[in-house]
Amino acid sequence: MSFGVYRYGTGMADTSASPALELFVERWHLHLRGKLEGGLDVLLDDDVVFKSPIVFTPQEGKDITKMYLLAAGGTLGGEGAEHVAINETGAASDDGEWDGRFRYVRTIREGNDVLLEFETKIDGKYVNGIDLITVNDESKIMSFTVMVRPLQAINLLHAQMKAALEQLNAL
Repeated sequence: MSFGVYRYGTGMADTSASPALELFVERWHLHLRGKLEGGLDVLLDDDVVFKSPIVFTPQEGKDITKMYLLAAGGTLGGEGAEHVAINETGAASDDGEWDGRFRYVRTIREGNDVLLEFETKIDGKYVNGIDLITVNDESKIMSFTVMVRPLQAINLLHAQMKAALEQLNAL
């Protein structure tokens, strides 16, 4: 497997991404802006596997993955955000000044895999991480792995995800 070459300053890598991946990335960003009809239901394969920095074992299946991603969206939205907010360029605010809300800062595409590096702030703490996503030929997520740093962020994320998951389970 060869990996794309990252072009510094562009936030993107030159790669040989599949058409399925390109369609997925476009749809993923529409979903994050709340503009994808059907949302996660159209993005997730029935047999998707979700790997979280919070849970030791991989979570298998569409329903459990959807629950984790909904909880993460509410948790990682950032300072004062009720949901993930990005504009067309991936920045959280239109004036170029980062306001602490979730944003993707780098994208690396290869074949049916995309690595999306993100940053946000939760309770004043900086959070940096990646979403490593593999899609099938139908542009549906087969594998979704999240990695987060630093340790303070993981501990904070753990507590907030627990509360968000408990709230989702109560519905």
